[in-house]
Amino acid sequence: MLPATADDSEYPTLVKAFVGQLQQLGWTEGRNMRIDIRWAGGDVDSNRRNAEGLVAVAPDVIMASGNASAGPLLQTTRTIPVVFTIVPDAVGAGLVDSLARPGGNATGFTSFGYDIGGKWLELLKEIAPHATRVAVLRDSALTAGVGQWSAIQTAARSFGIEATPISLGDARELERAIAKFARPANGALIITSSGLSIKHRDTIIMQAAKQKLPAVYYGRGFVAAGGLLSYGSDRVEQFRNAAVYVDRILKGEKPADLPVQSPTKYQLVINLKTAKALGLTVPPSADEVIE
Repeated sequence: MLPATADDSEYPTLVKAFVGQLQQLGWTEGRNMRIDIRWAGGDVDSNRRNAEGLVAVAPDVIMASGNASAGPLLQTTRTIPVVFTIVPDAVGAGLVDSLARPGGNATGFTSFGYDIGGKWLELLKEIAPHATRVAVLRDSALTAGVGQWSAIQTAARSFGIEATPISLGDARELERAIAKFARPANGALIITSSGLSIKHRDTIIMQAAKQKLPAVYYGRGFVAAGGLLSYGSDRVEQFRNAAVYVDRILKGEKPADLPVQSPTKYQLVINLKTAKALGLTVPPSADEVIE
């Protein structure tokens, strides 16, 4: 269950990595397994309907990406095993009892801790030292959305930056909110992790370019689509790791006995074309520069 659409610019690649890893582990669709992909598109009602639909067919295991997908699934079933990826705060969201001992029917892989908000601010000041105001785009309906905003708001003071929240909702309202924020000088954006940020990816990137706002994102997919800069965990690796957990569960292990794992490596990715359009210099510490 995925918080995107089938024509998304990033998630089909992640699914390919997941399926490819399963094949390496001996699972082939049509021979010894069946894969049913549900594209939720980041919409709350769609997430709920897809969760109910998946649980109704009683699969052996469900893989879910993000809080927006995993949350509705665990509200619907506490018996079918769930392996999640790209979840910022699995404990705070109520997905597991603890990282070491999940305790229920879910386990998986976290994307980052909330303290990454400080790193996003640090990178923003490095690439755009003139920035003194930042709008934080977040889904206030998610525990992770509240947590990410709170961490950034707290850390912003030490960077001399004023943080302002913008809710991820209707696309037109989002456009208006970004345009209004951009009127005074020295503004920038930080986009936090959520299904809605994926849903509005193109709108956010276009508005950032139109308003000439430096923007920091949490995932490489935004930068590949034209965003300025991202810093976050390797999402392809998370999907491959999820396949390993799915394999272990299909072979008899229980989610409660598989610890939730945190990423060990983060990637700084920058879009050179976007940086040049904004008159910014690419930091030499970048792991990948997209031209």
